[in-house]
Amino acid sequence: MAFLKTQERTKERFSLLLLDLEEYYFEQHTAYHVPSSFKKDQRRTRGSFKVCSRSIIFEPDDLAEPILKIPLRDCQKIEFVEEGKNPFNDPRPPAVSVSCEQVIYIKESNVLAPYRNERGSKQLTFHLEVWSKTEDVVQTLLQLHRASRLEKLGDQTAMIAANLQSRLARASFDKNYFQQVTERPHMECAVEMVTPLVSNPGHVCITDENLYFQPLNGYPVSRRAACGSSLSNISGSYNFSWQEHVIQIKLHSVRRIYKRRHGLRPLGLEVFCTENDFCSDIYLKFYSTTDRDDIYFYMASFLENHVTEHTADGYMLQWQRGHLSNYQYLLHLNNLADRSCNDLSQYPVFPWVIADYTSTQLDTTSAATFRDLSKPVGALNRERLEQLLARYQGMPEPRFMYGSHYSSPGYVLFYLVRVAPEHMLCLQNGRFDHADRMFNSIAETWKNCLEGATDFKELIPEFYGSDCSFLKNKLSLDLGRRQNGRLVGDVVLPPWASDPSDFLQKHKAALESQYVSEHLHEWIDLVFGYKQKGDEARAAHNVFHPLTYEGSIDCDSIGDPDERIGMLTQILEFGQTPTQLFTSPHPQRITPCVPNITRSPSVNSPGGELSPASQNEDSSFEDLTEESRKLAWANMGTLSRISSHKIHKETVTGIAVTQDGAAVFSTSQDSTLKMFSRELKDFQRSMSFSNMALSSCLMLADGKTVACSSWDNNVYFYSVPYGRRQDTLMGHDDAVSEIRWFDDRLFTASWDSTVKVWQCASDGSSSHKRSEFQLLAELEHDAGVNTISLNPAGTLLVSGCKDGAVSIWDTSTHKVLQQIRCHTGTVHHTAFSPDSRHILSVAADSCMKVIDVQTGMMISHVKAEEEQRCFYWDGNSVLCGGQSGDLLLWDLLSSTVTKRIPAHSGAVTAMWMNDLCTTVITGGEDRQMILWKLQS
Repeated sequence: MAFLKTQERTKERFSLLLLDLEEYYFEQHTAYHVPSSFKKDQRRTRGSFKVCSRSIIFEPDDLAEPILKIPLRDCQKIEFVEEGKNPFNDPRPPAVSVSCEQVIYIKESNVLAPYRNERGSKQLTFHLEVWSKTEDVVQTLLQLHRASRLEKLGDQTAMIAANLQSRLARASFDKNYFQQVTERPHMECAVEMVTPLVSNPGHVCITDENLYFQPLNGYPVSRRAACGSSLSNISGSYNFSWQEHVIQIKLHSVRRIYKRRHGLRPLGLEVFCTENDFCSDIYLKFYSTTDRDDIYFYMASFLENHVTEHTADGYMLQWQRGHLSNYQYLLHLNNLADRSCNDLSQYPVFPWVIADYTSTQLDTTSAATFRDLSKPVGALNRERLEQLLARYQGMPEPRFMYGSHYSSPGYVLFYLVRVAPEHMLCLQNGRFDHADRMFNSIAETWKNCLEGATDFKELIPEFYGSDCSFLKNKLSLDLGRRQNGRLVGDVVLPPWASDPSDFLQKHKAALESQYVSEHLHEWIDLVFGYKQKGDEARAAHNVFHPLTYEGSIDCDSIGDPDERIGMLTQILEFGQTPTQLFTSPHPQRITPCVPNITRSPSVNSPGGELSPASQNEDSSFEDLTEESRKLAWANMGTLSRISSHKIHKETVTGIAVTQDGAAVFSTSQDSTLKMFSRELKDFQRSMSFSNMALSSCLMLADGKTVACSSWDNNVYFYSVPYGRRQDTLMGHDDAVSEIRWFDDRLFTASWDSTVKVWQCASDGSSSHKRSEFQLLAELEHDAGVNTISLNPAGTLLVSGCKDGAVSIWDTSTHKVLQQIRCHTGTVHHTAFSPDSRHILSVAADSCMKVIDVQTGMMISHVKAEEEQRCFYWDGNSVLCGGQSGDLLLWDLLSSTVTKRIPAHSGAVTAMWMNDLCTTVITGGEDRQMILWKLQS
């Protein structure tokens, strides 16, 4: 379970869940409940008298006796009755006398059941065991009674808050609870420990070794009592300790810390001592954002050496590559999006994935078995959707399609009522829901989500876990009788599940199935991504009530306290949309199994080996679909040699191809640019610009000009139609190592430790005329720049240097975004993934490293047996040219070589791949150029 386990029956029957929502438990006293017509032979009931912010609770020691709850708003009079001093009678202790109109009886005969409310005038008398405290307790109760009888809720809340802050100010953390006498305290402040539906005020103290929380009221006195039902998945005593009145967490055991929104305000802090559990070790709500941030930054600085920074993009790459399951990835996204198992208004949300709850066998190979993950629950039923759209069109602004949310406290406890009955009773004022509205059947619940006018709820993580107790009525709760006469018992399972354990096992297998893996990104777009709000949300029929969205309203700006509290209560009870994590389409998971898509005949067409858009190719070739690229990469292991040609006298350094695929240009350390004709299968032209080596070449967008970089510090431009040098750019103080071109801008990398950005303004339309180059920017590095690459949009540039550093630059501002020293040798090659989220780099240290663009975090590290000199990749698979001369196909999911293809007799030094990833050309130290093609 996420946060609940079945609670064992103990003598500690009291729970903070017996309080009203937003109520505080202040203090307790041992006392005796005395019957109103007390006689000597009558038995007084001994128990615990608890003073709460809105009620008096008396918990008898006798388990057969009910717990009494007296709401202060229903009290007519509370008074102090002085002790009797008649010398002829036994002394009579002072008493707390309460006259009230309602008493609530809880756990009668120690049975967990709906509360019994008894109305009518009553007189209750309590004798405190410590007589001297009686008058003080009465004064406290009178103050709280006055608050509860105020007409406005805002005034009530303010008066209670003042009482609470006064108590907190008079107390402090007891440093006798420090584990070591040498501990140095850093900071102490008042906070509340948050558990589902409950907040317990106290003091937090952080030292150089531990984080402590001490409740103001001394509660909980045991780990189990923390929230009525015990938290699960809490780490062992090595990192988490519950002393008699103090919670202790060792800082060196903390693995994750998150800032949280609590009550729509940035006041929460959640601490985890595990990497993958989403149930935290403690959740604290601060009264000041400054206090919260001070403790957060202190812990972050303490942990920076052994705690990995977690980002949505980092988890995304791990998920794409198969290092995280779908279940784990969704848990992490929920965590990052402010969802917490301690906050039922922001409980983690999981999707319905199965649509078949009637078959006797679950066929996970059929798409019909699954729910359409590209649509919200409200849009799955076309007929209902049309009705909702009609209402939406006629609605005044702000318009919304769905009047209820997909996640709310009520929905969470709808699913968990069998293991969290006290939470349900707390949420619903001591009552369970009507029997026919309970979670009776999985199939019925799914049907109602499809057809109900106001039911659009998703699932919770428990449906994909291993604890099936939430599907069983193990506590033998009396949850009522349905209209068909049946008692509400265990949840009715679909026919394909033999028992609850089998259901969870098959349900989780469905979540990890290939279909869901291929479509889960669509659901992520709706809940955590770019379709969550705005025009994309409207287009996807994913528009909920405005109050559910983060930042939709600033409750602190509402002047009227009653209105502010009412608005906050409405938002928290209605449900909240997760924090938006992605603002662009989420990439699809790279799954090892690729659909059997019919290969386009143009791939094998005679004229289409090299050209990305050859005139001889079928028109479908012009539509460079992502599906065809995916298919090509899935078959990259079938790469076969078409022809090889030795046309240079030294190492090949660069390869470029004309748009029609008719000619291939190559540069070499022999200082020549050579043109190879595909038709003649031989080189046609040779051009030498100087006696220094050429380091790279590229074809400009006009298709008529080849640019070449040289070790003589220059860049040369060669006109293909006129067969001669067109222009020369002298711009560096050392060898130009690589060049890139995008939208009339030239990027030149050099061993002089700079990358220069040039604007090209041609003085005529003909390609043979000279161009003027204006220097726009000079990107400084600490060492010689050996390689550069642009992302597909041309907005980012990555550079790799001789000192092993990789830098990411913004091409519009020319400012460095990230600088990562990730290699110990010269960086040979770097490139962005197709979605621009990640960078792959290879270097002389034989390492391949994947870097997250947004955070600069190194996400993956692969140590190869040999240097990888050049490569192409799709974000998961990598085709590398190795030092040995072989082509190696790497699978980054498993960090293994899946195919080794013999190629050159020396290191592979240059590589070109067409847009459809079906044709490859390589060059090497053996002076050869080899043409490769995928086989059908």
